[in-house]
Order: sequence, then structure tokens, then C-alpha cells
Amino acid sequence: MSLHSPVPAAPVPETSEPATPSSCPVRIGILGAAGRMGRMLIQALIQADCQLGLAIEQPDSPWLGQDAGELAGTGRLGVALTSDLAAGLGQCDVLIDFTAPVATLSHLALCQQAGKPLVIGTTGLDRAQQIIISEAGQTLPIVYAANYSVGVNVSLKLLAMAAQALAADSDIEIIEAHHKHKVDAPSGTALMMGRAITDALGQDLHEQALYCREGHTGVRPDGRIGFQTIRGGDIVGEHTVMFIGEGERLEVRHIATSRMNFASGAVRAARWLAAQPAGCYDMQDVLGLRQDS
Repeated sequence: MSLHSPVPAAPVPETSEPATPSSCPVRIGILGAAGRMGRMLIQALIQADCQLGLAIEQPDSPWLGQDAGELAGTGRLGVALTSDLAAGLGQCDVLIDFTAPVATLSHLALCQQAGKPLVIGTTGLDRAQQIIISEAGQTLPIVYAANYSVGVNVSLKLLAMAAQALAADSDIEIIEAHHKHKVDAPSGTALMMGRAITDALGQDLHEQALYCREGHTGVRPDGRIGFQTIRGGDIVGEHTVMFIGEGERLEVRHIATSRMNFASGAVRAARWLAAQPAGCYDMQDVLGLRQDS
């Protein structure tokens, strides 16, 4: 099953709450609410006129019991941080998860039982875990994306167009830069960009990607996509894709200056997902950019 192929909705379990009327604000639950991203998600959903329905943290979090709005800097919201996701699912229409792979799969199982749509922004998921998410989309609305920035997702569309027009006569290089604390390379967004290019060309990224150059490398092979990684300081995220031809070069570049753009995009996805049937979607679906949608 494709990670963005909707399927017919399954019957909603009897334990789920009625859908929120369109005239009411969407009630969003935040998983990992005390973390840096969790706090930004709370700020973003308030800015989007949504309602915080639930704020979840780990059982050993020192923030349990504190008002989530006060912690996020939005002012008191009357929602205390709790570790009991199962008990609080009835207070949400949709949830957002930017936690860790094992935690995300646990949250996903509970959301399936309750029929609650889930937006997943967790990074570091392996292929087996991604398959579990894809299979869950047979009965549950899910948005799963490596990057929720609207600008990044528009750039994926531009990259597909550029690849179809330029790839035959260009060498393609992807350069990404992030803060020194990022532990994976290349970034998930860089891989998304590479995949947007190879998908447009009917190729497999695993066969085309070139991740390391050192020593006497020889002449650059045609058709390969080079990845370069920069780590340092507090860089939020920068991605540049070069289509390098003879006599000209096209660059598609995205620079993130704040993580708030990721949070705002995730909230936008949550509002959209609350009205969707079961299926695994991504931000291309949310933004209406998918060619086959």
C-alpha cells in the first residue's frame, strides 16, 4: 500500500467520540507536549484558532499536572499535562505526534482502537515501522511526512518539474545543513527531495544516490544524485538542490529560520485530516499538490 493512498473508511469503533461539527474548533491532542516541538505545536494550534484537547507527556516527566498553555507560553488553557493517552482520547478530534519511533507506534495502536486520526512527524522510523503506519492507514486517517513545512513541500513539486525538464543534461547535487545536535544524515528532507526527483524520472533513489565521496573518486558518474551534509551551530534547516548543466545551473533552495513553520504545517495537516476518510496521506495531499490526487 502506498503511504499516500486513501482507502475506504472502516466503521468507526463504538468507543470513539462523535466528530466535531464544522462550526466548532478542531480539538487537537499533542503528544510530547512539554518538548520544544510540542510547545511550538500548542502555540501554532492557538494561532490557527484550534482547541487544545489533550497534552501528553512521559510518565516520568516533571511537567505532569502543569497547565500546557502556561508551559507553552500561550497563557492558561485549562489542559493539564498527563501521561494517560487512553483516558484522554475522547477529548480530541485528531492528534499530532512528534515523539520517538517506539512511542509513536504505541500511540498509533491506541489511536486505532479509538478511531482517532493521527498526524505523525516523528523522524528516524525504519522501513518496518513505516510499513506498520501504512497498514494502519487501512482503517485510520493518518498524515505521515518527514517535513511539514509548506515551503519544503512546494519545493518537492518544483523539483519534480525540474527533474523532468533538466535531468537528462544535468548533474544533480543535494546539499543540506542542520544544527550540530542532529544525529542522522542525510536529513529526512534531503531524502524526500531526492525521492521527488527519482519518482519523477521513474527511478529508485537507493540505486541513484551517492552519499559519500573521499579520496580518488574518478569522474562523476552520470545519473547519480550526490548528497552533501553540513552540521554546525544552531542551523534550523537549509536544503539546496542543484541541477548543474553545461553553461547554466538551476538551484531550488529552502531555508528554515524557525521551527514554527514545521509546527504550523502540522496543525494545518491536522485540521485537514480531521475531515478525511481512512488512508495514509502526506503534505502533498494536504496542500493539494499531488499530481494523481
